Amino acid sequence: MAHPKSRISKQRKRKRRTHYKAVAPTISTCSTTGEKHLRHRAYIVDGDMYYNGQLLIQADDDVDIEEITE
Repeated sequence: MAHPKSRISKQRKRKRRTHYKAVAPTISTCSTTGEKHLRHRAYIVDGDMYYNGQLLIQADDDVDIEEITE
């Protein structure tokens, strides 16, 4: 295993790690349904699945929404 030639100071280490941070997810609002959702992902509203404001899958009346999401 490789060994460092010299010790890395706290300041140098912390400068390198300044960009390691959590980023809040980007949330959009659908123009069709008005539902808030994560960008570039399909989302379910009242049993119907939408993506990019378009209906992908229409829910049947006999299918329960909890069965789909689990």
